[in-house]
Amino acid sequence: MGKTKVSTLLAVKLRALHLDIATLVKSEQMTSGIDKKRQTLIADINRLALRVQQVASDTSKTLIVDGHYATDILPTEQVTKVFVLRCHPEELRKRMDERGFQGLKVKENLAAEILDVCLADAVANMGKDKICEIDTTHQSADATVDQMVSVLRGKKRCEVGVVDWLGRLEEEGSLDQYMRDF
Repeated sequence: MGKTKVSTLLAVKLRALHLDIATLVKSEQMTSGIDKKRQTLIADINRLALRVQQVASDTSKTLIVDGHYATDILPTEQVTKVFVLRCHPEELRKRMDERGFQGLKVKENLAAEILDVCLADAVANMGKDKICEIDTTHQSADATVDQMVSVLRGKKRCEVGVVDWLGRLEEEGSLDQYMRDF
């Protein structure tokens, strides 16, 4: 289960419009180059931000924006909540292996997860009050969506500080192994 699946299900449940940033970047060729080392496209953040604003202004529906760049391209005042989906690094590695990812891509994703990179970026860009951290490690996509809907409807509090992978990996005795891998 990943962020795109969860975002798609959330959009269906809320009758909202789902916008997958990675797909948009590829389909509309909004790139500024290629990162050869990582074998990935480099998104043109300025063009992407303008395009997302256009999509937002062209719809009367709630917009669910899915992607790592979301908090970089959306104006804070237009954002209701930001859900940062978290996953224990061992489970994340397993999920990435199952999807065929390997090498540097896996290492970078694991390091980002362990070091709270996406969470820190979201808080820095949107402020702590809009951020909702959800640990998806042992939960289905449907359960994650239900949790998100509960937050949006005011039945559950938004929380930051839900996980501490550095502390957990240290307790589990596996932090040194992860650090050697990087």
